[in-house]
Amino acid sequence: MQSLALGPFALSVDHLLILIAVAVALFAGWISSRRGGRNPEPALLTIVLLGLLGARLGFVARFSTDYLADPVQIIDIRDGGFWWVSGLATGALCALLYLWRQPDLRRSLSIALITGGIVWGSTAVPLAQIQSSTRTLPDMALMTPTGETVNLRDFSGQPVVLNVWASWCPPCVREMPVLEQAQHDYPEINFLFANLGEDSYTVEAFLDTLGVELEHVLLDQQNLIGEHYGARALPTTLFIGIDGQLQDSHLGELSVASLKDRLASIQPD
Repeated sequence: MQSLALGPFALSVDHLLILIAVAVALFAGWISSRRGGRNPEPALLTIVLLGLLGARLGFVARFSTDYLADPVQIIDIRDGGFWWVSGLATGALCALLYLWRQPDLRRSLSIALITGGIVWGSTAVPLAQIQSSTRTLPDMALMTPTGETVNLRDFSGQPVVLNVWASWCPPCVREMPVLEQAQHDYPEINFLFANLGEDSYTVEAFLDTLGVELEHVLLDQQNLIGEHYGARALPTTLFIGIDGQLQDSHLGELSVASLKDRLASIQPD
């Protein structure tokens, strides 16, 4: 499963696991503080927030050229642009400062951090391995707007970006020019655009109005792709390697920088 939809809200499974780990860490710290010491909740939340800030700034630094071309994108975290290396380093430094300067927090904060880390590591890593090994490019035939039949399995042996979208989805519309340009920038990668639940007339009229030219547009009127990959929200973009295995996924709007980052997982060496 890639995402969950709760009414108008959607959340990727990766983000859900992080929230669960933070919640468990807060609870473990509170329980520990009742046996002596301070409640580490303020410190723990500060560590998490500074870690996220460090992850964002690290990502922006890695793709500074793309972000400087459109500086507003720097604060638009909806593109999912976070670098976990700089985030963990920032969070770890902040935690060490708390443990060094506030002795009465050492026990409860240490327990909270260790517990949260164990919860996240024991769920996120196995889930990623399971998804990669079980979610292969399916033997699935879909129609194009012109009435031709295309089987997804025909793209096996080549890297694939599979974007699931709809014309009524605002973030789908906003990211479309980014994906259109990527088709030309990365000719070695197949970009497939699976429209969810709309007819050929609606799709062609929408693309003409938007003024984008997409190479491989498919109609998925029964949400077959979403069912296969466990994608419950739009837009969802799946990154599939030459072996047909799912290597990465993204829920929400992609920026130029976040797309570049994800493409690295499937580009041939």
